[in-house]
Amino acid sequence: MSNAPGPAAVSGPTGPSDEEVAALDAHWRAANYLTVGQIYLMANPLLTRPLAREHIKPRLLGHWGTSPGLNLVHTHLNRVIGSRGVQGLCVWGPGHGGPAVLANSWLEGSYSQTYPDVTRDAEGMELLFRQFSFPGGVPSHVAPETPGSIHEGGELGYALTHAYGAALDHPGLIVTCVIGDGEAETGPLAASWHSNKFLDPVHDGAVLPVLHLNGYKIANPTVLARLPETELDALLRGYGHDPLYVGGDEPIGVHRAMAAAMDLAVDRIRELQAAARTGGDTRRPHWPMIVLRTPKGWTGPVEVDGVPVEGTWRAHQVPLPGVRDDQEHLRQLEEWMRSYRPEELFDASGRPSPQVLACVPEGDARLGSTPYANGGLLLRDLPIPPLDDHAVRVDRPGTVLHEPTRVLGGLLEAVMAATAERRDFRVVGPDETASNRLDALYDATAKAWQERTLPTDEHLARDGRVMEVLSEHLCQGWLEGYLLTGRHGLFSCYEAFAHIVDSMVNQHIKWLRTSRRLAWRRPIASLNYLLTSHVWRQDHNGFSHQDPGFVDHILNKSPEVVRVYLPPDANTLLCVADHALRSRDYVNVIVAGKQPSFDWLTLDQARAHCARGAGVWEWAGTEDGSRAPDVVLACAGDVPTLETLAAADLLRTHLPELAVRVVNVVDMARLLPREEHPHGMPDSEYDAVFTRDTPVIFAYHGYPWLIHRLAYRRAGHGQLHVRGYKEEGTTTTPFDMVVRNDLDRYRLVMDVIDRVPGLGVRAVAVRQAMADARTRHHAWIREHGTDLPEVADWTWSG
Repeated sequence: MSNAPGPAAVSGPTGPSDEEVAALDAHWRAANYLTVGQIYLMANPLLTRPLAREHIKPRLLGHWGTSPGLNLVHTHLNRVIGSRGVQGLCVWGPGHGGPAVLANSWLEGSYSQTYPDVTRDAEGMELLFRQFSFPGGVPSHVAPETPGSIHEGGELGYALTHAYGAALDHPGLIVTCVIGDGEAETGPLAASWHSNKFLDPVHDGAVLPVLHLNGYKIANPTVLARLPETELDALLRGYGHDPLYVGGDEPIGVHRAMAAAMDLAVDRIRELQAAARTGGDTRRPHWPMIVLRTPKGWTGPVEVDGVPVEGTWRAHQVPLPGVRDDQEHLRQLEEWMRSYRPEELFDASGRPSPQVLACVPEGDARLGSTPYANGGLLLRDLPIPPLDDHAVRVDRPGTVLHEPTRVLGGLLEAVMAATAERRDFRVVGPDETASNRLDALYDATAKAWQERTLPTDEHLARDGRVMEVLSEHLCQGWLEGYLLTGRHGLFSCYEAFAHIVDSMVNQHIKWLRTSRRLAWRRPIASLNYLLTSHVWRQDHNGFSHQDPGFVDHILNKSPEVVRVYLPPDANTLLCVADHALRSRDYVNVIVAGKQPSFDWLTLDQARAHCARGAGVWEWAGTEDGSRAPDVVLACAGDVPTLETLAAADLLRTHLPELAVRVVNVVDMARLLPREEHPHGMPDSEYDAVFTRDTPVIFAYHGYPWLIHRLAYRRAGHGQLHVRGYKEEGTTTTPFDMVVRNDLDRYRLVMDVIDRVPGLGVRAVAVRQAMADARTRHHAWIREHGTDLPEVADWTWSG
């Protein structure tokens, strides 16, 4: 592995004094010592006795290879924060560098302030060591438990997009992002380099990427570390950065070069911001970044069992795996730890020496104590206007059409306007804001854009707060970083392609679930999805755009965190969105159509319905209260609601003696038992709504088996029959989509006839008429290319 600095390397006599370099090196050595101790030790933290087997953890877990580089960055960030007055936050991308970040948090005192039992002395050091990757302790990666963190280190690829999300609308903040060279190979990280085209130097903060090239992943070399220096430089400059290079394996020289690079980077950031903020410069800045090239496992064992370790992939995790059973490994571990000269770094009681702490900032300036990493401390309530200002008038249900998301767009525009000065609300989406009927937002703001514009462009501005890029990963990452640092937002996406961020939302849900158990983590604004252009109205784009499964994915996750809403009309969507935007510490998924659809409920009715989450629509059924219903028609989702109401209308006409109950579900978690989800219905309430023994025909927006999974414990589950999407899609008419999946009104009526006892014989002619209507439908669309007039022109007549 070559450690030679690349082009334009930062080196030479400039930078800190000899005394300051000595202090930086002392801090770095202390952090390295604490990192090794966490991986290996459960006792004897200061090595006051010869290291013995009983001092070693029974299971050795953790990652050493990336940690010395992380410790170096943290050490030098301390210096620029303290000496240059930088408001700093750091996103630690290398996934399992947890012991390094914990070590630095303990050294600066933030850890002991957050966890008072882990004191900054020998006793606390022993507890710090013992708890790491230990049952009942803390994870091996940067996690919610880590003070100063906003980035879950369990999965690679998202560090840089999180960093940019954190910098948006925080004009005084510099977010350093350490990117491991393994992480740099992921698709999301590769796309994230383009985030600088959306960062406004006037209203936003800055991101300082630190690309850490130590050459290896778990078992293989990394691509960027093996590129020729000129090719790497061309790549990074092509991304729009001015890279500064720091490299080597001689600590003092690296300290001097790193300090000079940090100083130069901060100077350039401030110059670029000043040029935009006071000088009127409208060019897109070419922001600085640092390329740090150090050996994998730097300062660790050079060789173990006769094979090279430092500077190779073997240093990635635990370089000395046999220390409990191999005396030579144990001897090497003690020699390794003593090489940091702990007696110089800690006093007899285990407290860090004044030299170690000389460059550490104080108070909230410490990276482990910054309020930007505990966003709930900065969060303000969102100024949401009265829903009455945006609701649609409904004199009779099912007679007037509106585009629900366009109605929602008016509400979002009002929120965007109300936050114009405070700038703490953003809407993100992959090139779909106008397509999803949210373009009213452009009356309050534009789309963020820092590149050149053409006369034909619309709604582009440097200070825009709508963010569009054709990468769901970037949209998700920007919004997560934005929320985690104390702001609000909404992610609008085509339903089928929300799956692209399945893994990202997994990590965010896990973060929220853990954070809710940490009293010091303040609640943040919820991550809100609006999924539209959904499966039933992708008839024009076809099979590739038809997938309602994101809801299934979400409802598999921690029930205290996830919420799924399927509002059936515009007013209900307004109520659901109002609730979601006000909520904290949730992931809210709202599925709503953008095409013209019927209005069923007045605003007051919608409020009451959303408060219940599921309820009987008495006006739609034919119950008279004298007897139990013969059948329950249940529905969830806008198109299933339409088909259910049309089926109820047909039953009213053809089988008027049948007692039909119509139930609409807007909050999917209501189908779960109360023991399984906070929104779940007690059995008594569920039985009152759905009955215990009446046939239930359930028309559902997504895959039908989800309803069975949610309700399988209920007494009436044996009577539950669900219709939904079953992977029958193509480019066709809207009604043909529901016919293909047996969700149409005629099929629902046939289901009623088939499942209500005794009705099959009495209603054979009605069933035959329904089947004939489906046959007519198939012939009609192939001749005319449009849906049957009786379907296209239908309105509620009840």
